[in-house]
Amino acid sequence: MNTPNLFTPVRLGAMEAPNRIVMAPLTRMRAGPGRVPTPLMAEYYAQRAAAGLIVSEAVAISQQGTGCPNTPGIYTAAQVAGWQRVTEAVHQAGGRIFLQLWHMGRISHPSFQLDGGLPVAPSAIAPRTGQVLTENGMQPYVTPRALKKEELPGIVAQYAAGAERAKTAGFDGVEIHNANGYLLDQFLRDGTNQRKDEYGGPVRNRARLTLEVTDAVAQVWGADHVGIRFSPGGVFNDMHDSNPLATFSHVLHELNRFKLAYAHLIVSTKDDLEHGAVPVPLAALRKEFHGPLIIANGFTYATATQGLAEDMADAVAFGRLFIANPDLPERFRLNAPLNALEEATLYGGAKKGYTDYPAMGPQLVIR
Repeated sequence: MNTPNLFTPVRLGAMEAPNRIVMAPLTRMRAGPGRVPTPLMAEYYAQRAAAGLIVSEAVAISQQGTGCPNTPGIYTAAQVAGWQRVTEAVHQAGGRIFLQLWHMGRISHPSFQLDGGLPVAPSAIAPRTGQVLTENGMQPYVTPRALKKEELPGIVAQYAAGAERAKTAGFDGVEIHNANGYLLDQFLRDGTNQRKDEYGGPVRNRARLTLEVTDAVAQVWGADHVGIRFSPGGVFNDMHDSNPLATFSHVLHELNRFKLAYAHLIVSTKDDLEHGAVPVPLAALRKEFHGPLIIANGFTYATATQGLAEDMADAVAFGRLFIANPDLPERFRLNAPLNALEEATLYGGAKKGYTDYPAMGPQLVIR
């Protein structure tokens, strides 16, 4: 049996990807008024259509789920129309794109909420570090409002509605954002979930909302068009868990019943560990989830190739490299030089540092 490499096709649920190079979800804060995707965003994604799969930036499923300026939504007709332009551009360029469904939970601010209400969370616990970026600059986090049990079906319905609108917008599937300290991650981990009902306490309860959302979204799309993303060792947005290996092993094992298109794991790098992240053995998580696995976070061509050869995953997602190199798969294939990333233009702005990174010219090709 031949060992797969980054250019070997891979089946991710219902989709046959022509390579194993995934464009990771990347917040760029360039949506227009009303959180509507712009023509510039369509150009940006179409430039990167050679990826085996593009996962869109995180997309708010409701106004309640927002919490950052100039990030796109999927809860109004205008937003759906904007995303239709994006998916059409990607498909015309030969690509495939999933929309990432996002609810920020406590990582929001009253200025983003209807009538200035409090952000919602599993428990009334504010992040202990950091601040929230608002339209008026950085502000302290507020203590969120704990969601009542009777509100949780409404949260599930928000995800299902976002999934429906993503289908109308022409996406090829959706990815549930269950990582990086946002709402579903807040429910899953015991550092942020101190509920006393059936959505809190032991991990089987803390995983309940994730599984309910997955079921609802799978009913919209079919499970083979649905992926899900986790950050098992991550501490971003003041996240922690008393036993992350047990927590994420449980939820990944339970997800097998759906036969999802894939699970997408953010692995902890050496730098992450030095900043407080927890080591969670990838090999152990790989054994728990029986479907295709995508891994992400700081991979290079060499380390990604090694990961596939060692059967750590079935595909690898690249973030910062895809920002600076719209033609990343071709550069990898030809061992060509890579553009340097401009840190100052990562968030907000217009085309500079967004759609103006040069594609590879003949003079750059190393054969």
